[in-house]
Amino acid sequence: MIQSQTEDFNEKKPPYRKLRGYAFDPSLSLLLETAQVNNITYKVEWENLDRVPNSKQTVPAGEYIEIIDYDPATGVFYDPVDLNERYILAQDGLEPSVSNPKFHQQMVYAVMMITIKNFEAAMGRKVQWADRLLLKNGKMQNEFVKRLRVYPHALRQSNAYYNPFKKSLLFGYFPAQHAQPHLQLPSNTVFTCLSHDIIAHETTHAILDGLHRKYIEPTHPDTRAFHEAFADIVALFQHFTFPEVLKHQIAKTRGNLAAQNLLGQLAQEFGKAMGNYGSLRDAIGYTDPKTKKWIPHQPNPNEYATKMEFHERGAILVAAIFDAFLNIYKQRIRKLLRVATNGTGVLPEGDLHPDMVDLLANHAAESASRVLRICVRAIDYCPPIDITFGDYLRALITADADLVADDERNYRIAFIEAFQKRGIFPSGIKSMSVESLVHEQYPELNLDDSNSEIFIGFLRRFKESISYVTDRKQIHETTKEFIAGGNQARLGLHDRINFKFLQSKAGDRFAKLSGMLFAGNERECKKIGLDFSTRNGSSVYSVDNLWLASRVTPNDKTVNHVIITLGQKRGVNASIDKNGDFKVDSFYQPKQQNKNPNGFIFRGGCTLIFDLDTMKLKYAIKKDIDDTKRIEQQYRYTKNMLNDGDSSTYFDNHALAGMAGPFAFMHSH
Repeated sequence: MIQSQTEDFNEKKPPYRKLRGYAFDPSLSLLLETAQVNNITYKVEWENLDRVPNSKQTVPAGEYIEIIDYDPATGVFYDPVDLNERYILAQDGLEPSVSNPKFHQQMVYAVMMITIKNFEAAMGRKVQWADRLLLKNGKMQNEFVKRLRVYPHALRQSNAYYNPFKKSLLFGYFPAQHAQPHLQLPSNTVFTCLSHDIIAHETTHAILDGLHRKYIEPTHPDTRAFHEAFADIVALFQHFTFPEVLKHQIAKTRGNLAAQNLLGQLAQEFGKAMGNYGSLRDAIGYTDPKTKKWIPHQPNPNEYATKMEFHERGAILVAAIFDAFLNIYKQRIRKLLRVATNGTGVLPEGDLHPDMVDLLANHAAESASRVLRICVRAIDYCPPIDITFGDYLRALITADADLVADDERNYRIAFIEAFQKRGIFPSGIKSMSVESLVHEQYPELNLDDSNSEIFIGFLRRFKESISYVTDRKQIHETTKEFIAGGNQARLGLHDRINFKFLQSKAGDRFAKLSGMLFAGNERECKKIGLDFSTRNGSSVYSVDNLWLASRVTPNDKTVNHVIITLGQKRGVNASIDKNGDFKVDSFYQPKQQNKNPNGFIFRGGCTLIFDLDTMKLKYAIKKDIDDTKRIEQQYRYTKNMLNDGDSSTYFDNHALAGMAGPFAFMHSH
């Protein structure tokens, strides 16, 4: 019996795989001050790693990613790392090395998996990559993407990006340009795959694309800026999960994280290699190019009205989120500082006591962890298209209020204050109070008993079908079956989720809550610019996403939501008359876009959140497809007519965008 217990113990897999890597990038390991804290050990949730065939070699592959280390510039396949090799396991992974391609693969794997797991913990469900669109039998079909392909040495250029068409991450390497000898070795080779921030940033792009495919469409100055900002936010707040780094920076700044520090900076080595005197981006300050001194950012509401370039505009959102975090942190440590200073709140000169450093670091880590969870969870409370920074603020407040009833530490007020100081205001609200910003819960739909029973049954069956499923492909296939109305869905309403039945007793209630338009015949559809479905006898719309989110509140209560996103599109012909006034000339069916080169596609849609405890619709977060102001804004923006800002950046370099997608151009330097 003892022998059997020993055997069972030996066969039990460990909870984590420990892998060494850089907390930031290789450059900080060459500085005496940061060398000891920059080399860290990532604790990656254990998974069985396979070696799958690919071209001329087998490559390391897990549940979410496979690493193909091919260098097109030299035509070389680098030997794949075997993270299951016993000597590698025994020493917590390969030693950090700029010159070892196997370590480069290890670094990418570790950071990507940490990022993925942070998302899953916040969202309450598995990460799924965006489907691959394939033409089969004359029809476009969605194909499940099990693994994202990762190329650590794909480009010999100062770039790294997510390719949405090939479902891959591509990292570049390049010689440092305009390097300052005291900052960096001239012509030193910089590998973007060795930067925690760049890896986390690109991984976030891929995850967000899997959640909302339309967010990359340039319909508004905020859309692509949001993609960039959100990716930076995730990378920044993951800094606070490195205990030794956090304690080091707390000690250096004497607890004042609003001072210049590594935690608020992104891609130090990359920024210096591009000729900067600091990081690529800094959430709390900047280095003056003339004086070479670091200066803290001051909130300026005019920037949101004038900055159109997506990195600069995205930096406004990043600064707002980081500012909210700093104020939360300051509030949390205020009592601690009063106790430590006999009520003055002013620390004496000299190094902080190690115990004080530990206490401050704990408060910073807890605050950053909750802010990151709120930021990720808020994505589920956003509209599925045309996102603005104001929409995101409302999502942040609603996401937190939905899970945490009592905001004792004033997280919501901190977010509101930070956005307001930067001139970011959501549309359609009466004030910037918490109660105004939280999305209103939708009233009863007043369905008749039969329709109500059908839909409640659908929600229950969906929950039962995937609640305990861990296989991502099975989750994907089951979800698609429910969307299409297959055997498991058993809706009995045509052959797909058809919300038209909501109108049977509620009049135009569904059209009102969803922001979409419905016409009962093809002639009416053509008149308002919508495609017509002969199958459903009404306007065409799509069910884009169907998710089950199971989240745990601070009170250990599990909250189960079903989230459905719907979309609709219409063709619009518009113009500006001689007086400078905007007018919609006509509409056309979206499938006739090729016949209307001067027109554009305009979208509407909504996010529906159902509470599985009450079996009722909780929130309907919409973008009206009949919103004339949004139509005008999209027209003026795509025609570069909003203001004198540089929005043309989105539309140059068509060859690069066509080859690799919008993310390649967004990240070229």
